[in-house]
Amino acid sequence: MVQRIVLTVIFGLVFTNTCAQHQDKVDFVHAKVNIHPIVLEKAIEGTVNYKFKILENVDSVFLDAKKMAFKTVLLNHKKATFKISDTSIAIYRKFKKNRSYALTLEYTAHPKQTVYFLGIHDTIIGNEQIWTQGQGKYTSHWLPSFDDMEEKVEFDLNISFDPEYEVIANGVLTKVRENEGLKTWSYDMRDPMSSYLLAFAIGTYSKQQLTSSSGISIENYYYPKDSLKLEPTYRYTRSIFDFMEQEIGVPYPWQNYKQIPVKDFLYAGMENTGTTIFSDGYVIDSIAFVDKNFVNVNAHELAHQWFGNLVTEKNGSHHWLHEGFATYYAYLAEKEIFGDDYFYWKLYDSAQQLKEQSSEGKGEALTNPKASSLTFYEKGAWALVMLRNELGDDAFKKGIKNYLGKYGFKNATIDDFVSEMESASTTDLKSFEKVWLRSPDFPYEKVKEYLVSNANGISKFLALKWKLTTSLEHKSNIIKEYWNASNEEELKMRMVLKYHKSFTPEMLKNAFNSESIKIRQALALVYSQKIPLSLKKDYESLLEDESYITQENALYRLWISFPQDRRQYLEKTKGVIGLPNKNVRLLWLLLASLTKDYDDDSKEVYLSELYGYTSPQFSMETRQAAFGIIGDVLEYTDQNILDLIDASIHHSWQFRKYARQLLDTLLKDDRQRNRIIGLAKGMNDNELRYIRTKLSLQ
Repeated sequence: MVQRIVLTVIFGLVFTNTCAQHQDKVDFVHAKVNIHPIVLEKAIEGTVNYKFKILENVDSVFLDAKKMAFKTVLLNHKKATFKISDTSIAIYRKFKKNRSYALTLEYTAHPKQTVYFLGIHDTIIGNEQIWTQGQGKYTSHWLPSFDDMEEKVEFDLNISFDPEYEVIANGVLTKVRENEGLKTWSYDMRDPMSSYLLAFAIGTYSKQQLTSSSGISIENYYYPKDSLKLEPTYRYTRSIFDFMEQEIGVPYPWQNYKQIPVKDFLYAGMENTGTTIFSDGYVIDSIAFVDKNFVNVNAHELAHQWFGNLVTEKNGSHHWLHEGFATYYAYLAEKEIFGDDYFYWKLYDSAQQLKEQSSEGKGEALTNPKASSLTFYEKGAWALVMLRNELGDDAFKKGIKNYLGKYGFKNATIDDFVSEMESASTTDLKSFEKVWLRSPDFPYEKVKEYLVSNANGISKFLALKWKLTTSLEHKSNIIKEYWNASNEEELKMRMVLKYHKSFTPEMLKNAFNSESIKIRQALALVYSQKIPLSLKKDYESLLEDESYITQENALYRLWISFPQDRRQYLEKTKGVIGLPNKNVRLLWLLLASLTKDYDDDSKEVYLSELYGYTSPQFSMETRQAAFGIIGDVLEYTDQNILDLIDASIHHSWQFRKYARQLLDTLLKDDRQRNRIIGLAKGMNDNELRYIRTKLSLQ
């Protein structure tokens, strides 16, 4: 007994110490993964066969595995000595240097995150989805794997599921077979990758097949009901792909490329190897394209296939190598599509945010592993803009190509990258590192100088701003001078947004007469007061614009400003749904229900539809918009309250946070508090647990 206790303690110490370190003496080479998602239990049943090499003699190897139950653990096909914890499994043996081993793990996981089972309990056919999001280190919730990004493995996935659905995963689909009511999709990967980039998505999908100029297969997935949204959603996809290969100078490193929209994704998109999963909030029609399109996200996640997936950071201190690079190359792709003005104005907007952050003393170095997204993405992109400006195109591109070539399918540090750029350019980059990578400050004056010398519109805008603050001349005259001297859409749009209060009536008419949707959209956004009668017809014309943001704002302002014409405005916009969050439809339902003598027989129907959009069967963007518009004017129904409580345990932290803050506000009102207590009887266990905590109930 004493020996067993001592042995257990020693195993525990070895296990704890081993799991905290990178396994630099072990190299996992290949994994054959077989999984079967169990929908009603929200579980994964799986088997994984690993092959690994021992680089130095060791007594144990380990894998990250979050709260898994293991049915079988075999080492070289024999029962192995192992120990599990809530986070890992360790295998014990005297592993010999230069030998290869095979490890088989049969397990069951009930992932609390990373695998999301959606639409299981609603009544909408085809709404069911299962998808993964392994951001950083979370794949170990559904597969015994490696939270450490430095462990790169060639993964082959075999996924068994209901044959009525489509199953998509990393790699090339090599085989599909059916057996005993299940269909198994087999996906093959050719090259190694970090396990956080493993992914699969299951749902009801159709597929568009494209081929890049270099012969790479591009698969764009969509819901069958959204066939008319396919083109605007994936617009420019092939052009972006071809541009990336040409601009980066290194061929696309994976076998194929897939893009899959899913409901209530946690972020805009995730660059899983060859398999980007993104929010279906970007599935849009042609009108919505001007308001919210997928182009930037499309380009950003594609750029990650080189920067992040091909070459991966060693740890969070080098996160700039992922996000700064993907942001920069996405901006370049947009420049190729939308032009120089678009590119430089996006950089200008980014610089304003970074300037504000820095001036408030909240600036962050790009080497700070805890830096914000603004720093990693936007300051990171700016660092590359300025590095290219310093080195010149040829040296910059040569350095990028050398960096990707040297560290492909490996891990790298910021120092590794800088070293390659110095070598390619024969330039000492210590000063660049100090200013752009290691300093928390944002060097705005350098950025301003760059923008002024490269972007005529920004140069004029900054000159206008300076003249308005220094000249004694009347503001309207100065603004008119700059307005008449330019035909640049981006410049005029920003002049409307910032200086519209100083516009003369003639300038406003000129702006309304513009054919630019952006300029007219700016006009729709800026009026917070009643619309002057002199601009009534101009403002009414905004309802015809192909922009749902313009239509939404114009409808609301016209409805407020001209009560006598409310019926006309409602009739004109009756069938408009709007963006994926149904922005125009939600507003229309509210205004129609409030308008006296408008379709009185249908008012209850309108209200019922409006109240219904808080239901979990709709996207979180639609639900949040509905909660907001109902709460501003109307009273929440009991079902709205139940839907809000459901939202308070939603898997998306952003939506969950919104719901909990709204719930906190309601609980401050005694009547609403008592109402929520009364509704508690109908809540499920998870909801009840949270509400009991909020209400201090037993």
